[in-house]
Amino acid sequence: MANLLFVESRDPYDAGDTQHFHELIKGVRQRNNTVTLFLIQNGVLSTRPGAKFSERYGELTRSGITVLADEFSLRERAIERLVEGVQKADVNQLVDLLFEADTKAIWH
Repeated sequence: MANLLFVESRDPYDAGDTQHFHELIKGVRQRNNTVTLFLIQNGVLSTRPGAKFSERYGELTRSGITVLADEFSLRERAIERLVEGVQKADVNQLVDLLFEADTKAIWH
C-alpha cells in the first residue's frame, strides 16, 4: 500500500486529458492506496457547485480520495463555494503532504 499525492493544475475545459487523470487516480485508490488530489491554479475551476465536471469530485471523495483545493487559486478565480467533498487547503498543506514519509507525487 502506497501514499500518493496527485496535483492537478490544469482545468478540464482546456485540457481534455483531465478525465483520464481522474480515472488513473480512482484506479490507484481501488488498489487500496492512500490517495490525495490537490487542485491548484486552473485545476480549481470546476470545483464550483453546478459547474461542468464538478460531479467528478463527488465520485472521487465517495471512493475514499481526499480532494483539496488551493485557497489562493480559488480567491484568484473568485470561487467562494465548493462542490461537496472538496476542502479548502493552502500551499503549506501541499508542502506538508509532499514531505510525508513514503509519499509519491504526480503533478499534472
